[in-house]
Amino acid sequence: MTSISPRHDLSRPTRSPTKVSTSWLGPKLRRREAIAGYLAIAPWLLGFIAFALGPMVASFIFMFTRWEILRPPVWSGLENLDKLVNDPLVGQSLLNTAFYTFLAIPLNLAFALVVAVLLNSNLPGTNIFRTVFYLPSQMPAVASAILWFLVFSPNYGLANQVLSWFGIAPLRWLWDVQLVKPSLVIMHAWAIGAPMVIFLAGLQAIPVTLYEAAEIDGAGSLAQFWNITLPMLSPTIFFNMIMGFIGSFQVFTNVFIMTSGGPGNASLMLVLYIYRQAFEYFNMGYASALSWVLFLVVLALTVIQFQISDRWVYYEGDQ
Repeated sequence: MTSISPRHDLSRPTRSPTKVSTSWLGPKLRRREAIAGYLAIAPWLLGFIAFALGPMVASFIFMFTRWEILRPPVWSGLENLDKLVNDPLVGQSLLNTAFYTFLAIPLNLAFALVVAVLLNSNLPGTNIFRTVFYLPSQMPAVASAILWFLVFSPNYGLANQVLSWFGIAPLRWLWDVQLVKPSLVIMHAWAIGAPMVIFLAGLQAIPVTLYEAAEIDGAGSLAQFWNITLPMLSPTIFFNMIMGFIGSFQVFTNVFIMTSGGPGNASLMLVLYIYRQAFEYFNMGYASALSWVLFLVVLALTVIQFQISDRWVYYEGDQ
C-alpha cells in the first residue's frame, strides 16, 4: 500500500500564495489621471474663462449699469431693460435677422447637400470640383463682402449683366429696401464649403449594402435618396442646421461692410445694432442688454430644434 507523504497530505488545507495589496494604487492612479486630464484641458479652460465665461458674467452685470466706456459704470437698475422693451429698432433688427436666417440657412444647406451628393457619385473630376466649391468658404469675410458688393452694383455689377441677358431691367439690389435682405441671402447661399464637406463625410459613412439591397428590391435613385440617404444623413443635417442657425444670428461682417444696416434700417441685424450701441454710441450697458437678448433668442431656437429633432432625426441603433 502506497503511503502519502506529508507534503501531499490532502487533509491539510492548501495555502494560497501571498497576495500583495494593491488597493492603494487605485486612488493614486486615478488622481494622476485626473491631474493629467486637467493639465491637458487647462489651455482651453483658461481661454473659456477669460474669453467666454468672464465676458458673459461681466455683460450680465453691465446690463444693469449706465456705462459710456470713457467713464466709470453707474448702477442704473432696470433702465436698460425698460429702454430695450420700448426701442423699435430692437424688434426691427430681430425681424431682419430672423428673415435672413430662415431663408439663408435652408437654401445654403439644400445647395450644399445637392453638391455633396453629386460629388459622392464618383463623377469625373470630383476632386477638382470639390476644391472649387470649398475654396469660397476659405475666403476672408471682408474680401468676400467686397466681391459681392461689386457683383450687386446697380451700374456695372455682374448680377444686372446676367439679368440683361433675359431682358430684365437693372435692379438696385443692396440699395433697395425690398431687395437688400434677399441679396444677403443669395450671398450666404454661395458659401457652401463647410456644410458640403460635412455632408460628404456623412454620405460616405452610409453603408453601401443598404443601396445594394434597395437596388435588388427595384428602388430607383429618387426612392433610395428619400428612404435611405435622407434618414441616414439626418444627424448630419441636424448638426449643420444647428451650426447654421447659430452662425446666421450672429451675422455682422457682410452687413457692416456692404450696407451698414441700410437702406432705412432694412438690413439692420441684431449684432450690428449691438455694435452700434457699444462702439458708436458708447452705450455699453445697453449693448450688454442687447447681447443677452441675442443669447436668449439663440438658446431658445436651439432648445426648440433639439426638442423636435426626435421626430425626424434618425440615429443608427435607436429603437
